[in-house]
Amino acid sequence: MAFAVSGAVLGGAVRAPRLTGGGEGSLVFRHTGLFLTRGARVGCSGTHGAMRAAAAARKAVMVPEGENDGLASRADSAQFQSDELEVPDISEETTCGAGVADAQALNRVRVVPPPSDGQKIFQIDPMLQGYKYHLEYRYSLYRRIRSDIDEHEGGLEAFSRSYEKFGFNRSAEGITYREWAPGAFSAALVGDFNNWDPNADRMSKVRMDTPSGIKDSIPAWIKYSVQAPGEIPYDGIYYDPPEEVKYVFRHAQPKRPKSLRIYETHVGMSSPEPKINTYVNFRDEVLPRIKKLGYNAVQIMAIQEHSYYGSFGYHVTNFFAPSSRFGTPEDLKSLIDRAHELGLLVLMDVVHSHASSNTLDGLNGFDGTDTHYFHSGPRGHHWMWDSRLFNYGNWEVLRFLLSNARWWLEEYKFDGFRFDGVTSMMYTHHGLQVTFTGNFNEYFGFATDVDAVVYLMLVNDLIHGLYPEAVTIGEDVSGMPTFALPVHDGGVGFDYRMHMAVADKWIDLLKQSDETWKMGDIVHTLTNRRWLEKCVTYAESHDQALVGDKTIAFWLMDKDMYDFMALDRPSTPTIDRGIALHKMIRLITMGLGGEGYLNFMGNEFGHPEWIDFPRGPQRLPSGKFIPGNNNSYDKCRRRFDLGDADYLRYHGMQEFDQAMQHLEQKYEFMTSDHQYISRKHEEDKVIVFEKGDLVFVFNFHCNNSYFDYRIGCRKPGVYKVVLDSDAGLFGGFSRIHHAAEHFTADCSHDNRPYSFSVYTPSRTCVVYAPVE
Repeated sequence: MAFAVSGAVLGGAVRAPRLTGGGEGSLVFRHTGLFLTRGARVGCSGTHGAMRAAAAARKAVMVPEGENDGLASRADSAQFQSDELEVPDISEETTCGAGVADAQALNRVRVVPPPSDGQKIFQIDPMLQGYKYHLEYRYSLYRRIRSDIDEHEGGLEAFSRSYEKFGFNRSAEGITYREWAPGAFSAALVGDFNNWDPNADRMSKVRMDTPSGIKDSIPAWIKYSVQAPGEIPYDGIYYDPPEEVKYVFRHAQPKRPKSLRIYETHVGMSSPEPKINTYVNFRDEVLPRIKKLGYNAVQIMAIQEHSYYGSFGYHVTNFFAPSSRFGTPEDLKSLIDRAHELGLLVLMDVVHSHASSNTLDGLNGFDGTDTHYFHSGPRGHHWMWDSRLFNYGNWEVLRFLLSNARWWLEEYKFDGFRFDGVTSMMYTHHGLQVTFTGNFNEYFGFATDVDAVVYLMLVNDLIHGLYPEAVTIGEDVSGMPTFALPVHDGGVGFDYRMHMAVADKWIDLLKQSDETWKMGDIVHTLTNRRWLEKCVTYAESHDQALVGDKTIAFWLMDKDMYDFMALDRPSTPTIDRGIALHKMIRLITMGLGGEGYLNFMGNEFGHPEWIDFPRGPQRLPSGKFIPGNNNSYDKCRRRFDLGDADYLRYHGMQEFDQAMQHLEQKYEFMTSDHQYISRKHEEDKVIVFEKGDLVFVFNFHCNNSYFDYRIGCRKPGVYKVVLDSDAGLFGGFSRIHHAAEHFTADCSHDNRPYSFSVYTPSRTCVVYAPVE
């Protein structure tokens, strides 16, 4: 059942039209047949159609008694077969508000370029020829859906603006509410507005008679929801502030940088104080810090509303609503605008891979069925995450998710997305209990969820077509070929993939003594990525900061961090080793790991505390008892004060990270066309490589320092130190003379035409640049 409620003014001073048959404040509905204003049949070939039909047997539009719904009657609608596609057609409505009409007119002239033949991937990687049938089938399905959207929805641009039709929308006639609920028998809109109180909070839910009984749900397209004090489920809010309250963006969005240096953040835990931080405080206190550190992009987690704070924002309940824990939608807009003023891109950690299993305030069982937005049965449930899995072969799911991506870019001016859990989307096994070896059969077989991959192609097509400067990053651990190649070439379309193997490799190495580390093994892991497919690399993930896991700093220094980080007391060998390797690991990861770099907030200075979300005691179904932490926020914060304190050794680590970011900003070495690894010496424990004109020298040996150590280079001239991890400012021992000039000799070395000699102390990394 799809239904629309028209003419209701929620919580405002203007009274809604009096309705017949139900008494003042109630809504009476009549069934009017199919949701469509016109039917459309989309032919299928073979066993897989362009899209699978969703609940074709029972759909209805519901409007107040006696009013015209503006949609087709049952007699006028085409009938559908169960294996054919239903394409709802929704009439245009005029949106009121100063400046909105002009903005929408501009939006409507945007066009996503049409598909090409998708054949270039076979030129880029001839090995894909053996899987041409699968890849061409994938691309033909993508082209077919694009064609269907063009024919029945007016194109991707219009289709992705469905938030202007669904949910609550103001028009000249009042406020319209529209929802897709194929399983419901009837529905009514209920909330504070029914009391005609002009000062009400405008809370709203939709009450439906469903196969599982009467059910109250938050509207699926709700744009704001809040948790009342003392309550667990959230309430939907009709959010439409006065014009004078609405935030007006003042600053242009920055152009996409050549190389990405991403500072990953979580607004709620971004305060040094044990509390939930706000958008406003983040805007005023954290953004300037990120800018000073030298990052050019901020990636924000947990934006989409999520009932469970401890989920890190990954169990989304309300996809179009910014989390109200941190403030209002206007506060979030002001945060993003301030970031743009500082020249920072703002990337959103978006979750389209799964949804919260909550039924009271989430999408799960919205219309009383198991199959509304999700697959039925086990395929619709992620057994490890305890969440629901979308059916990407459903037309209305495509409408919902594509519109969701567009909403955040359009309404909030985000500059792109990091798509979470993409590996789980692309395979029916979700990447669980599976080892990816690089064999192409693992990527292009029956375990691949082609519907999900095609959705990813569509959303990348949409984003890059309408917002050419936007950035998309996919979290994929499988290494799927074509993942970060353009859709028009036949790829999945992401700009970057997360180079997730790097962080895993460092964990493996940190479990060993660094005396056993293999230089060739480190280099191979950092550089083992697909040609022409860009990567964002990172030394450690945010998951490692959670209680029960370990950050790199914890692996290296453990409990010594609590007693020996003050400069007014002696250090220990563990601290000296830990600080040295912490800096080396981060620089070599940035230097060789990809075209982008990511750091989770606080890790730049070796944050000493884990993340432990506030929680009470819990008893699992197995009977196991898990103690809580008295719902404390003490370990759910970031102690930025430690990195700022110049009397602590954390400060030197932070200063090094800042210098590293500014070095990349100046030389753009991550995206340099020239990279050459000239030395991987296992006995010396030395790695030497060139990025652009820079020469990087890493000495991982625990004891040996080398005088007059010859290193190769491609350019003759004079070289000087531009970054030294051993500098006193960075907590080192100041063993390198920074004013020294290193003259090259016409003496080839390590297959390089020129060379010069350096002093390389143990456990240091030094970067040399030619003197201008």
